Amino acid sequence: MSQSTVSAQPTAAPIPLREVAPWAAFALLLALVVLYFVSSEQGAVSVFSGAGVHEFLHDGRHLLGFPCH
Repeated sequence: MSQSTVSAQPTAAPIPLREVAPWAAFALLLALVVLYFVSSEQGAVSVFSGAGVHEFLHDGRHLLGFPCH
């Protein structure tokens, strides 16, 4: 006598867009702020005076290909 057992495959519940949208907007805003500081802080549109931010991000700028000299 052979019995066939049917096993249900677990499926992932879909995540609603309403729950993802605020986190995606926050991640985009954070990425834009980081891009600003790495690419153009201490330039013509400097937010902070002095060279502290520039020196802190100096090697990262060159690593990412942003000229600063």
